[in-house]
Amino acid sequence: MKMLFLAGLVILIIVASAVIVTIGQVPMTVAQVYGTVFSKLWPGLFQVDPLVSHVVWKIRLPLIVGAIMAGSGLGICGCVMQTVLKNPMASPFTLGISSGAHFGVSIAAVFGVSIMGGPYLLVGNAFVCALLCSGCIIALSMIRGATSETLVLAGIAVNYLFQALNELLNYIATDEQRALMSYWGMGSLGDLNWRSILFMGVGSIVCLVLLYVKIWDLNLMTVGDESAQSMGVNPQRTRLFVMVVASLLVSTIVAFIGVIGFIGLIAPHIGRIVIGNDHRYLLPASCGIGASLLLIANAVATNLLGSSVIPTGLVMSILGVPLFLYLILRGKRREYWA
Repeated sequence: MKMLFLAGLVILIIVASAVIVTIGQVPMTVAQVYGTVFSKLWPGLFQVDPLVSHVVWKIRLPLIVGAIMAGSGLGICGCVMQTVLKNPMASPFTLGISSGAHFGVSIAAVFGVSIMGGPYLLVGNAFVCALLCSGCIIALSMIRGATSETLVLAGIAVNYLFQALNELLNYIATDEQRALMSYWGMGSLGDLNWRSILFMGVGSIVCLVLLYVKIWDLNLMTVGDESAQSMGVNPQRTRLFVMVVASLLVSTIVAFIGVIGFIGLIAPHIGRIVIGNDHRYLLPASCGIGASLLLIANAVATNLLGSSVIPTGLVMSILGVPLFLYLILRGKRREYWA
């Protein structure tokens, strides 16, 4: 059942990607898309329309690859955060990491102060401030010990702090600066290109490998810190390690696509309901569910209003609220946190 569900997620992602790449303002068939891809790998094999080739390689394929990577990363981050914090509401969005990244963009927009220049002016600020937010959460938790309760409370406090700072900068910003801050805060995949995907991909792969190394520790921590410690796992050290790695992964993602909520919150819940709490299967399931949700949200955002593209994060929030309420209210919902 578990392997069948994971295989179904892979098929869903492939089918969704094939459908998404063919729809838009420049209509094209699946055959044209495959012909374009194969002609790039083996030049001269197919006759390709230059317009179709440009749209596929420069716009739609980067968007699809970026959506899969970002959705997978946010899904797995939400999963591990909920596990080590033993809190079903833990996610990159609710712990304030996304708000920290948004604050970095606001500084660049209002004051022109940036860590990096050129096309990565906003990205550098978002990445550094997201890591700063994560560091604040971990540092506050270490004052009285890295328990799950102090990490969650620290995250909530930091989240409100950065939201207030964002509102302050929004108050003093010009209309043009305010528009940039608002657009980035709603989250969008439209600015992704192969270079940004390369940066995001390298960071994601490294962090995913580090998180997968801790699969057995995560399984043991689901039964409680005392039981995990009796089996040779250091709960505090594992919790800090997972939070640092997950924060780094989230920072890498939101630095390029902006603030997108609910994926890290919903994907792990769906995975636990369907396949249980074994992280050998739950982590891949959270990746697949997160990627599927972001692909669906992006398809709706791109095609709902025809020529106008809605920010993906806005659509994800609209779709995520009723889905999350359904998961909460469904009669067969199970609780996995002691």
